[in-house]
Amino acid sequence: MKTSYYLKLPAALIMLTALLFYSCKKDLSKTAPDMAGTTNGTVARAANETVSVWMTTSDQSKLLAQQASINFAADAGTNPTTVTVDENTTYQGIDGFGFTLTGGSAGLLNGLGGNQASVLGELFGTGSGQIGISYLRISIGASDLSSSDFTYDQVAGDVNMNSFSISQENLDMIPILKKIIAINPSIKIIATPWTAPTWMKINTTGNNGYTGGSLNTTYYDAYARYFVKYLQAMQAQGITIDAITPQNEPLNPYNNPSMVMQPNEEANFIKNNLGPQIRGAGFATKIIAYDHNTDRIDYPETVLADAGANPYVDGSAFHLYAGTISSLTDVHNAYPNKNVYFTEQWVGAPSNFGGDLSWHVNNLIIGATRNWSRNVLEWNLAADPNYNPHTAGGCSTCLGGITVSGTSITRNVGYYIVGHASKFVRPGAVRISSNIAGSIQNVAFKNSDGTKVLVALNSGTSSASFKVKWGAESFTYTLAAGAVATFKWAGTQSSGTGGAPIGQTITLKGFNNLYVSGENGTMAMTCTRATAGTWEQFLVVDAGAGKIALQSMGKYVSSENGTMAITCNRASVGGWETFTWGVNADGTITLKGSNNDFISSENGTQAMTCTRTTASGWESFKVNQ
Repeated sequence: MKTSYYLKLPAALIMLTALLFYSCKKDLSKTAPDMAGTTNGTVARAANETVSVWMTTSDQSKLLAQQASINFAADAGTNPTTVTVDENTTYQGIDGFGFTLTGGSAGLLNGLGGNQASVLGELFGTGSGQIGISYLRISIGASDLSSSDFTYDQVAGDVNMNSFSISQENLDMIPILKKIIAINPSIKIIATPWTAPTWMKINTTGNNGYTGGSLNTTYYDAYARYFVKYLQAMQAQGITIDAITPQNEPLNPYNNPSMVMQPNEEANFIKNNLGPQIRGAGFATKIIAYDHNTDRIDYPETVLADAGANPYVDGSAFHLYAGTISSLTDVHNAYPNKNVYFTEQWVGAPSNFGGDLSWHVNNLIIGATRNWSRNVLEWNLAADPNYNPHTAGGCSTCLGGITVSGTSITRNVGYYIVGHASKFVRPGAVRISSNIAGSIQNVAFKNSDGTKVLVALNSGTSSASFKVKWGAESFTYTLAAGAVATFKWAGTQSSGTGGAPIGQTITLKGFNNLYVSGENGTMAMTCTRATAGTWEQFLVVDAGAGKIALQSMGKYVSSENGTMAITCNRASVGGWETFTWGVNADGTITLKGSNNDFISSENGTQAMTCTRTTASGWESFKVNQ
């Protein structure tokens, strides 16, 4: 949660480019490519699938409002801002989107009176006018957005947990959770402690031992037993805890409550105590490491590197009060068999709606999922008009997803941030391939029922028109600056540009393992460069009708009527500047010109041409190698 030592992040973070699925699978300098599997991007008949659209604008004139439906059509025309969605390339599964149901949030929801059923239905139901929250985070004991400090066993020395009790949760948390589960029985819940019982801690700094300090090694085993007792108590109430983290923000000693747990301490606690006790008690509850900012990925990597802790750990959880969202990919790449989760980000009151909408959608809904996160959780679900309740020293300016005033609610920016994903991307979905194009930040998913979802944000300062390509079909849409749109459609992807990475900058390497060069736009192109500079980089541009164009330094590659050496000197795209992108069975690609002949690197010794009627090694190219 937000505390005074955090700095507000900039309004935009650099997004990590999606992994390219068309990478070369073999060394072409040794063997010629297998052409039998070549696809040429033949355009199939369009099915004209209907696309439903929901939009939120920065000026709040539209708030998750359904717009007029549009239809896919046979792809035609060009648009330099083209988002290509490819459902055949998949990434991580999705567990859900939601908030933290803090103790304060539960109390406010429990006080809604006759309006409670309607509000809970709107938040957790999946019908019309409901946003389908599918993942919740709760605290084990008090968080800083509880009305007071407490743990479940404050009897000093009670190592066997004889006095353990979750009775304090019977007032609000458990009744509300039971009602939520009745609406959505499959909702996932992750539980996290802000502190151990104070008698288990050493070197505390205030609030009767609730603030700061660390876990006394003498009580590691007792604290693991505390977790097991918690899982058993919640199970007895019919509440399944899907995952736990050992400590919220383990490097933050300033909150109330809080507790510091260094990475080696967390690894030791997991491998020697927490993991064995949870598994020994028969629970399959996931243990997720870290649960803090992305600027310290060395923390989860230390835990995962521990051979004893690693088998017990499902993955790592992150917040974004410091660091960059792309760091999630660094952790994924280091431990690709472990999962990544995003578990908290506050909205500071009173909130700049447009700025918060853009930043959170860009960095979390889009950014976290494009960087392998299986979920996205905003911070507190609810607060009152004065941003209460909270502990003494807890967050006093945390804006809830909704504001609860007596028995009425107001929907805040967090509601719409989460709703643009949770309403449409359901648990069991997978992220699918899409490219970032111009100012249109985006992420795409495929639900288990086959429906596709694209969440798009115009992060620019002016209105933007963009094309969405899906196989051989496309539609064009315009988004105002700062606006967010969710597109949803069904159907099966038809053939299209054969996997061309529209909107991405690539390099092309020939059979001789040297790079294709635009030769400063003044000479015939060659395939002779040992390194890739600016003229050896090409932007893949949508040329319409299933074809692409290649642009380097603002100039387009031309096949020069198929009679002369090819050049990179055209200011605009005509017929001779369009190519069909083909993908070979080994991952290399071919480029076929308007004369139906292939571009050739001409043994790497002469100027390149577009005159070959068949494709072999010298007419095939590796991408981004």
